[in-house]
Amino acid sequence: MKNINFIFLSLMWFTLLITGCGKASTNETSADKEAVSAVSSSLVNRADDGRIIVGISMPDQQLERWNRDGAFLKSEFEKYGYEVILSFADNLIDKQISELRNMIDEGVDLVVVSAIDGGTLSSVLDEASQAGVKVIAYDRLLMDTDIVDYYVSFDNYMVGELQARYVIDALKLDASDETRNIEIVTGDPVDNNARYFYNGEMDTLVPYFEKGKLNIVSGQKDFYVTATGTWSTEIAQQRMQIILNSYYKHNRLDAVVCANDSTALGAVNAIRSDYSQDNKVIVTGQDADVENVYNILSGNQSMTVFKALKNEAIVTVDLTRAVLEGDSPDEKLIEESGWDFECRYDTTSYNNGRKNVKSYLLIPKVLDSSNIQKELFDTGYYTYDSDGNIILGE
Repeated sequence: MKNINFIFLSLMWFTLLITGCGKASTNETSADKEAVSAVSSSLVNRADDGRIIVGISMPDQQLERWNRDGAFLKSEFEKYGYEVILSFADNLIDKQISELRNMIDEGVDLVVVSAIDGGTLSSVLDEASQAGVKVIAYDRLLMDTDIVDYYVSFDNYMVGELQARYVIDALKLDASDETRNIEIVTGDPVDNNARYFYNGEMDTLVPYFEKGKLNIVSGQKDFYVTATGTWSTEIAQQRMQIILNSYYKHNRLDAVVCANDSTALGAVNAIRSDYSQDNKVIVTGQDADVENVYNILSGNQSMTVFKALKNEAIVTVDLTRAVLEGDSPDEKLIEESGWDFECRYDTTSYNNGRKNVKSYLLIPKVLDSSNIQKELFDTGYYTYDSDGNIILGE
């Protein structure tokens, strides 16, 4: 439908150009202006063509979680009869912008966007707004734009808090004056969530640095110094190997706070290959990816912060349905939906530089060897195939 409108607009302009040839723009008639205005208005107010199309823009397929998110969102939307356009941008910003433009041209009514870099999509989001397309930021906040209707995510600051608190408890810092050595592995610096994880973590750990109970031997503490581009396992591993060989030949490393599971894989690989001390190093993570679950079960990784991605998708689908029905959802959506998981409505915590974005925030959970069977396998989130391999449940 939008393609027809664009063609119509082009023909209208062409007609105006021919009829107005040789005249100054001030001679344009009021009828001409009204005609152009009517066509422009039709681009904003889409005709009801009987179709509801939802676009889903995921950042990449390298991280296991985006594959799961994309597939589950698509299947849930299709249950309600929506047409779905699902794309993965391969961590290429220009590709994500191009894919979003294609979705707008295809006539989507709403887009669910998990941005590679939340601050780079303002222009294409303006185009979405002009076409009457609603926008939901998924898991990663869209920055520096007014064109975002809602944000759905887990409480990202809390993720960092949970990781830090796990280290504090595991090292028994509150019951001892011994100084323990810790290193920090932060996420992708262009991912706004990485900053929230880092802030939650550091706000929780700072008192222990100040009391001398924690020490970073490498001195690498600031966000950008500890960042890991594209959340890369290889980059995290290489950096950790350098740290271990430079600072821990004779020092004891007690913990590595990793922002997510892909960076945790890198830290674990480096510890196994380049750390010569015999103590067990506490390693945190996030996402409960399959390989990390193996590492937790084998004792190589200590914990992961579990975000039940199906629940995040369920919130997004219910929110989308309400928006497309013309509602302006708020905290009542939580009451009316009857979700069997915890979620809160927030209008103050997530400012994108232009406004406080209305947010639905789910509560993450710590998993380690003590509860991973109950939370992941007994619930059917993961299961085993006939060869004993861990696979995603139905």
